[in-house]
Amino acid sequence: MVSLAAVTKWHTGLPVLRYQHQQQQQPPPPNTSPYSVTNMKWSTPSMPTKVHPQKRAVKCNGISIWDFIGGDLLRFDLGRWLSDVEEHKALAIYPPHEGGYEGRYLNRLRNQGYYFLNLSARGLGDLETTLLKVHPVCPAHVGKQPIARWYFPPEVDYRLEALPSHAKGLVVWVIEAKVLSKSELQFLALLPTLRPKVRVIAECGNWRKFMWKPLKEISGLTGDVTP
Repeated sequence: MVSLAAVTKWHTGLPVLRYQHQQQQQPPPPNTSPYSVTNMKWSTPSMPTKVHPQKRAVKCNGISIWDFIGGDLLRFDLGRWLSDVEEHKALAIYPPHEGGYEGRYLNRLRNQGYYFLNLSARGLGDLETTLLKVHPVCPAHVGKQPIARWYFPPEVDYRLEALPSHAKGLVVWVIEAKVLSKSELQFLALLPTLRPKVRVIAECGNWRKFMWKPLKEISGLTGDVTP
């Protein structure tokens, strides 16, 4: 039984009643099983202790110092990134799933004087026709208007003509390039050969850290291949 003094105390609430009930319980008999009802005690729920994320991560294998550095900081591989873009001219990148890392590499190319053409591989159609030729586009008619066809200039050539004189080149940044076929990736790898001032960056997948490879190796082109 809970005493009346426990109810009339200023420390009202369920934890106080549990504490008074625990104090008035009788000790269990010596031969009682530890799982019996008479041996059960009430206790207030305790809050989980906070563990520092760095201390928790130290127990895992394969943890490096880069796992505790934010993705918005500059990495030491930006110099190699610029040299590989100039050497291979077409790269396949693999950013992390959470995103944000590729922005630093994009800004470094922008600081070098490059302009960008951002495209999505989904619904792009034929790459050669869309990027290098005059191509038709049919807007949605919703089944009521007549089917119309609009002609647009080549995406790459149109922006190359609009580049300012001080621009270093045009970077065609293709997101979701993992849906492209092998022949389409080969065309993107050969695009800098057709247009010398064009650089191609294709997001071909995701990885645990930001990494890149020459697009010719990903598409199966080896050596100096000319169209």
